[in-house]
Amino acid sequence: MTDGVDVLPTLLPGFTGTTLPDWVRRRLRGGLGGVCLFARNIADHAQLAALNAEILDANPRAVIALDEEGGDVTRLFADVGSPYPGNAVLGRLDDLELTEAVGADVGWALRRTGCTLTFAPDVDVNDDPDNPVIGVRSFGAEADLVARHGAAWTRGVQSTGIGATAKHFPGHGDTATDSHLALPVVDRSPDELRARELVPFTAAVEAGTVAVMTSHLLFPQVDPAAAATFSRAISTGLLREELGFTGVLVTDALDMAGATHPGGTPESAVRALAAGCDLLCLGNDNTDEQVEAIVRAVRAAVADGSLPAGRVPEAAGRVHAMADALTASRAAHPVPEVVPALPLDDVDLAGTFDHGRRAIDWRRRATDGFTVVRLEDRPNIAVGVVPWGPDLADHGEVVVHPGDALDLDVLGTRPVLVLGRDVHRHPEARATVDRLRTTHDVLVVDLGWPSPDRAYADVATFGASRRVGRALLSWIDAG
Repeated sequence: MTDGVDVLPTLLPGFTGTTLPDWVRRRLRGGLGGVCLFARNIADHAQLAALNAEILDANPRAVIALDEEGGDVTRLFADVGSPYPGNAVLGRLDDLELTEAVGADVGWALRRTGCTLTFAPDVDVNDDPDNPVIGVRSFGAEADLVARHGAAWTRGVQSTGIGATAKHFPGHGDTATDSHLALPVVDRSPDELRARELVPFTAAVEAGTVAVMTSHLLFPQVDPAAAATFSRAISTGLLREELGFTGVLVTDALDMAGATHPGGTPESAVRALAAGCDLLCLGNDNTDEQVEAIVRAVRAAVADGSLPAGRVPEAAGRVHAMADALTASRAAHPVPEVVPALPLDDVDLAGTFDHGRRAIDWRRRATDGFTVVRLEDRPNIAVGVVPWGPDLADHGEVVVHPGDALDLDVLGTRPVLVLGRDVHRHPEARATVDRLRTTHDVLVVDLGWPSPDRAYADVATFGASRRVGRALLSWIDAG
């Protein structure tokens, strides 16, 4: 009887609003695997804690997941910007104790709000400086460095009873395409993957990560027919059989363009389960009707034999085992009344900045004041709209959005501090900088991942979190 196939434990939908919809509550009571939360589900931490308590009341085994990476990608701090430096900065500091401490601090922040799983750390090796979606989310461009810090961050966050998720398997670093918008292709052989991309995942598995997230990327030398999420050769062959991972394999969001199939999300869900995925992240703002369509599609696939009958119970069993293990871990690690202070105030974040003599000279010339131009970009879907860089609300700044024409008359004659992210990747931002350089004394600070020639990065901070922004202002003031 395929009607008896219990599909719900494998599903992780998102929903609209800051209160628990009735349909989600009903599905949770029926065994829904959990929910994926986004910034729009969070008004403040007290509201989030109350929401999560309702979720766990409806289903004590529910997985409550969100992207909290401890840097540019944040959901808990989407209203004010992240208080952590971010992975690329941690990699440049190369202090494993600090990275582990940051992971633990993120974990305690999640514990205080009732979440159970973070889709972090990002252990992609950022090979391509034009990468539009990873960049500073990565610990660096060297596999061994990423492996060390990915394992440390995993140990830190899981020491608090929060589950870690190493992503995006088998590696999203060597691409200039965003899988939210298209299907990237990484043309590397299995041996090349083993020598580079898989190194951090091996370390994360050895560190005990409870989950691994797939990528919607095509690796034609491993499987020319299916993206990693839908490839048994990758999800089962590389990850489980070769790396020995026994935990939960969760998909990246199935509403992303890189996961598109003719039959929509229901077909993608069936294919992901068939490949060996256990927990299906459905994406944003799902509905009861969408969940029901997926349930029906999976049951139909089991009925016609295209999905092995034992695959869904196997996946559900892994999800339940992870949920139970995390419940036990939270019981064993109660939230302390006073969380140990994160030693970031004693860390010279500005010491990780990449800059030359010209930046030092500009800083000295700007001691009598400067004008700020902030180059807003079109943020990728993973980051979303989050405050970034230094907080200059009281300083005054000129904000230039894509398509805006900059009025030079409003800038006056003082030196100009230009703030941007991945400036070299955005033609409009480059044009604005080029124009400013002909009229003003300009310092361009790239708070993203700069190009190798640093043509549009007089200073490169390798992170845009508010913590990095404060360090930048202190560095400028020290001139």
